[in-house]
Order: sequence, then structure tokens, then C-alpha cells
Amino acid sequence: MPDRDTPSPPALHELPLFPLGTVLFPGALLPLQLFELRYLQMIGECERQGSGFGVVTLTQGREVHRPGEAAEQFEAMGTRVHIERIERPQPGLVMVWCRGVEKFRIEATQQRSDGLWLGKVTPLPPEPAVQVPEDLQHLSTQMHQALTQLSAQPSVVPHWAEAWRLQDCSWLSNRWGELLPLPLQMKYRLFALQEPLVRLELVGDMVAPAGATDPQPGQKPSANS
Repeated sequence: MPDRDTPSPPALHELPLFPLGTVLFPGALLPLQLFELRYLQMIGECERQGSGFGVVTLTQGREVHRPGEAAEQFEAMGTRVHIERIERPQPGLVMVWCRGVEKFRIEATQQRSDGLWLGKVTPLPPEPAVQVPEDLQHLSTQMHQALTQLSAQPSVVPHWAEAWRLQDCSWLSNRWGELLPLPLQMKYRLFALQEPLVRLELVGDMVAPAGATDPQPGQKPSANS
């Protein structure tokens, strides 16, 4: 008989994939303007089914595919999103506000005849709750200042709808990864880490101590050059 204590492997889910030249961290808001037929159809299907889609980071190709170009290639991990708002200001244009929910790993992909990528994905488990250590408290203080300033800017959908968990390494490091102006590959490296304290420590290596480069009103935090 099988061991009852042996965990069953996570179930695979089929998810529409949206390759973009960005990294979407869980909890982040992503506004999109859609006009390609494949993505207009995708959003219509998501509306009818009450489902979301997955955002993955491009490694080759463009966000807008052009005839004759090579197919897009993208990283092996992505973020499932929840659609929070949809507007159709004119025919052939859809504006979508979506929120990063959870990370997933791609196990297999296929491309439909309309160009839309579908992925067989495995959801990754939630990261553990880890308290921000004393030597990294300046990252919490600086992020509180930055989020307060950025949240005051008008937005159709709140930038960060949930309570700010500034003492949680996972949530705090995701906000730093979201807001720091880092090269795409470096952002993805932070994103792909599953150890929230390690991610926050890496952020701490890049960010000046509190008071040295405090963000000005309306600015995002910046990394050391």
C-alpha cells in the first residue's frame, strides 16, 4: 500500500500565457493595453470562465508579434494573475488591470493557431512567513515611505489593495523587486528565489542604508549604482 504520509504531486493546470518584457511579482498591479487578436480572445475567454492567465518574462522575441519573426521564448517561472478591472474604450482595444497572485513553474507549452501560448503549469507553494531581521529594518522604513508616496498618485485600481506587510520578508522583498529599477535578468533572479530572507538580503546589498537615498515624493526606490 502507498505511504499515506507521502504528499501527492501538485496537479498541473492549463493556463493561457502572456509573455512580456517585465517580471511580475506576486501582489503587484499590472495595467495592460491589449489589441492583438490572440489576447483579445484570451481576455474574452477569461471573462466567460471567471479565470485568469499567466504572465511570463520574455527571453527572446517581442511583446507584439510581427509576421516572419521567430516565436517568443520565455522563462520557466511566471505569475498567475487575477483580473481586477476591464475597460473597452474603443473597438479592438481592451484595457485590463490585473494583480499577481502566485508563482508557477511551466512544465510544458503549446501554441494555438491564433498565436496564444498555453502552458501546463505547477503552482508553487506559498513562501514561509519570515520576520524582517533587525539589520534589514531600514528596508521596511524606506519601503513604507515609498508606498505612501506612490499610493497617493491617482490610479483606477489601488496600487496595493492588501494591508502592507512590511515586517514579512516575502511581501517586503517582492515590493522591492517590483519597484527597484533593475535589469530584467536581475529582477527575474530575485523573482525566482523561493527563500524570502535570501531575496531581502540581496536587496539589502543593493540599497543604501536609510537616510542615504530616501525616495523623494512620487519616486520609486533606487538601487546603488
